[in-house]
Amino acid sequence: MQKNINIKNKRARFDYEILDTYTAGIVLGGTEIKSIRLGKASVSQSFCEFNDRGELFVINMQVDEYSHGGHYNHMPKAERKLLLNKKELKKLHKEVSTSGLTIIPLNLFINDRGLAKINIGLAKGKKLYDKRETMKDRDNKRDLSRIKKSFNS
Repeated sequence: MQKNINIKNKRARFDYEILDTYTAGIVLGGTEIKSIRLGKASVSQSFCEFNDRGELFVINMQVDEYSHGGHYNHMPKAERKLLLNKKELKKLHKEVSTSGLTIIPLNLFINDRGLAKINIGLAKGKKLYDKRETMKDRDNKRDLSRIKKSFNS
């Protein structure tokens, strides 16, 4: 079993402009947390959505089946409820419904008490030219670090 579990959504910061971040708990079953502790999860294609009662769920989060689970195993792509304060939920619901923003998971981790937490971000989708700008900035930083490295050698 791994000590540090930190499963990241690498496409999130490329595809979206993150406006605000929150840390939420997740409602999980027994075999789900065991699978996450082994690092067998992915949040790359997932997003968050409110149901009709105002509860926040993460949709399309992949948690692989636990290898020793037997017939009590969980569904790999089930909807999982997120736990936030009522004030935070109301604020997020208002932002999503009025301004057309979306909520995406940024990373999934295990805290020091052994509980699974997820960082979610209130995000605005980037246009194609914004993505090109991000790629150009990243390439320029990489080239600059190569030049610095060769200059110092």
